[in-house]
Amino acid sequence: GYYKINTAFYLGELNNLPGGGAGLAAKTVEEFLGVPVDYYAQIDFQAFIDFIDHIQGVKLTFDEPIVLDRFGEANTVTIPPGTITLPGDYALAYVRLRKTEGGDFDRAARQQNLIMAVRDRILEFDMLPTLIANAPEIYNDLSAGINTNISLNQMIQLAWSAIDVDRNNITQLVISNEYITLGKSPDGLDILIPIPDKIRLLRDEVFNTGASLGPVAEG
Repeated sequence: GYYKINTAFYLGELNNLPGGGAGLAAKTVEEFLGVPVDYYAQIDFQAFIDFIDHIQGVKLTFDEPIVLDRFGEANTVTIPPGTITLPGDYALAYVRLRKTEGGDFDRAARQQNLIMAVRDRILEFDMLPTLIANAPEIYNDLSAGINTNISLNQMIQLAWSAIDVDRNNITQLVISNEYITLGKSPDGLDILIPIPDKIRLLRDEVFNTGASLGPVAEG
């Protein structure tokens, strides 16, 4: 039957499979989308906070006030509309927030927005050469909170490649409520059941380069 996708991580850890939970989660996403997943990075909350602080925060624009509940804090803070630079703990609260009308779908979009904000921040201050020069020290500082199958050299190569991609050539899409139905898992949890044909069309919109027919292009 259908289970939460997080179950793959749990089972990978429980059964000590190759790559552990992150490896089985990556394999599950790969089989779900039909798109190869070569690499994974699992980052804990503190490493996330520390990395955002390494790049002096992330700049995000808010159209309306947003209430953030900081990790490890008992109080909330309201971020006013406008362009704000969030430090690491606020950035973590932003990507974990799910108490909005769109719930998990909104959260997925926020997480994508933050990834782009990290890229923009590094470009804005021309940080990449300095970050790469200090990469071994930064990685040692963060590595206790990171589990990945990407080597440090691969990270540096990917960073240079990502910076070279024109912003207009980056596509962001979210699997939202029009691509799922509501259901229950065998263990009684509320879950989102995918509508495969719709998700395949969305996938092809992102990943089909035109060099070959996508899986649904043949009809």
